Amino acid sequence: MGKDLADKAPAIITRPFIFLSQWRSLPWFELISYVFMFASVPMLAYGIKPYDSSILTIIILTILALYSGFFATLIWNDITDVDIDAVVHPDRPIPSGKITYKKFFAVALLFSAATFIFSYLVSFWCLILVGAAALFVTFHNKYLKKIVKIPAYSEIFTPIQWVVVAIFGFLAIWTAFSPTGNYTLTMPVFGYISFNGPDFLNMIILVLFTYFADNAHDLPEGIHDAEGDRRSGVRTYATSFGERNAARISFAMFFISGILGIILFIRTILTPVFLVLFLGVWVYILYYSYKLVKADKKEMKDLGSLVGRKGFNYFLIAYDLIFLDVLIYNLG
Repeated sequence: MGKDLADKAPAIITRPFIFLSQWRSLPWFELISYVFMFASVPMLAYGIKPYDSSILTIIILTILALYSGFFATLIWNDITDVDIDAVVHPDRPIPSGKITYKKFFAVALLFSAATFIFSYLVSFWCLILVGAAALFVTFHNKYLKKIVKIPAYSEIFTPIQWVVVAIFGFLAIWTAFSPTGNYTLTMPVFGYISFNGPDFLNMIILVLFTYFADNAHDLPEGIHDAEGDRRSGVRTYATSFGERNAARISFAMFFISGILGIILFIRTILTPVFLVLFLGVWVYILYYSYKLVKADKKEMKDLGSLVGRKGFNYFLIAYDLIFLDVLIYNLG
């Protein structure tokens, strides 16, 4: 029996990783981009200063916390949206029978625990942020987006999951080092948080960029999933206002996100070279978004999926450019 268990041990250890690698079609570009994305915010908030073991530890813990949270969020979404996925994404794990509901629930708990642990190691403030976001996402995915009657409720609040990335990175810097900002708040148990007014405004701009860029790509995907969302009573822009209006709102959000990105580059340490690259990516996604607005109704479903994917790449690349810009600036 002991030999049998020893023989099975490698499979027991590797099977979860094999499953995660095959669970969704996540391109390597995305998986690497998430590392850059999660590192970029604390690097931007930290600014141009010498790096030591302390800041490197904060950056690594931030990546681990947010990466764990990313997987946890996707898995919880698959669990709560199983009825919708059965219609529009039958190849996903639970509808396809690749994994049972109970086992997927255990995987979600594992990633959630990792998120909380790594967040706590950054600071107690970051743990509170992640905890509050987790509670909201849980109720939003499981109950609120199916029962709240506000038009487009689901897509109005879904980007909050990504907004946490922008807040977490700044919060990590403001709470992990000795207070040096113009504004310092100290609370029992929580500890201190210290920041400058301009840095706080930079965070707000990044939060708004994140919200509009992520929501802009969600709407075309909502056009693609409109049939399943209508059957389940999920209120997206497409199910609330129609696919054509959803495409128009998406284009407006892409446009607003680009303006916010330009402002962020101008206000911070980011350089004109990478601003030019950002502008190129922005114009590219605006072109495809406009094609969706003008598409025939029959074409909108397939084109919506394409624009949604390209829009998410635009969102990721913007963060990747921030990471590369700050990294090269510091190395220089």
